[in-house]
Amino acid sequence: MTKPQGPKGQLQGDIFWSNGQQPLAEAQVALLKAVEQSGSISKAAKLVGISYKTAWDRIDAMNNMSSQALVSRTTGGAQGGGTRLTEHGLRIVAGFEQLQDEHRRFIAQLGHKVQSLNDVASFMKGGSLHTSARNQFRGLIRRISASAINAEVELDIGAGQPLVAMITRDSVERLGLLEGSEVIALVKASSVIVSTDTAIQTSARNKLVGKVARVLTGSVNSDITIDIGGNKAVSAIVTNESAKNLALAEGIEACALFKAPSVILLKEG
Repeated sequence: MTKPQGPKGQLQGDIFWSNGQQPLAEAQVALLKAVEQSGSISKAAKLVGISYKTAWDRIDAMNNMSSQALVSRTTGGAQGGGTRLTEHGLRIVAGFEQLQDEHRRFIAQLGHKVQSLNDVASFMKGGSLHTSARNQFRGLIRRISASAINAEVELDIGAGQPLVAMITRDSVERLGLLEGSEVIALVKASSVIVSTDTAIQTSARNKLVGKVARVLTGSVNSDITIDIGGNKAVSAIVTNESAKNLALAEGIEACALFKAPSVILLKEG
């Protein structure tokens, strides 16, 4: 009696590209290509089958974590504004597509040599950092001021405005932080206060000034995104009542305020 054969397997694989910064995956590249094709984040979201909010969040994350902006947003003008990839973004997409072509050829050649995929327990598994913090910035340490217990760490995140973290001196030593080191700063959106008075003086060590780029209103809270320059953005969650009282709308000047102890620093490697 012949033993029934299971379905024939096919070798597959995904490609992730990283230069020591945030890994770039096919879904992110597909979104970048859709942005360049459509000139609109909302249209790009529909093209790749994700929500408008998800598209915005992914683009903000890619810009915030990249040494150079990948996506540039403009408003007004003769062309009515729009969204396009920067030259750096276009180079990244082109380079990734070349890697994909080479990867497909590699998988095809390797697939001919694999006799039984059922004998392969695991192949390669890549991971990436997952966090509930909405705001993630990659930056270089410009200054460390240490006291007996705490240390103030000033970062250059590429927005023309410094970001300051307050951590323990023990954390500085444990992470091996030095001036010139590259770190990732995390700030929860719920820790960010929004003000339309950009000249306001508070005890909060961080005041990142820019313009409101997006207002998403929910049943109770509003999701506010502030463009702080250098194609970097800060997200904040405020009540709908606060958003109404501040008259928050796209294009108005605003600042994101948060305390230095609210910033968490991560170091890769």
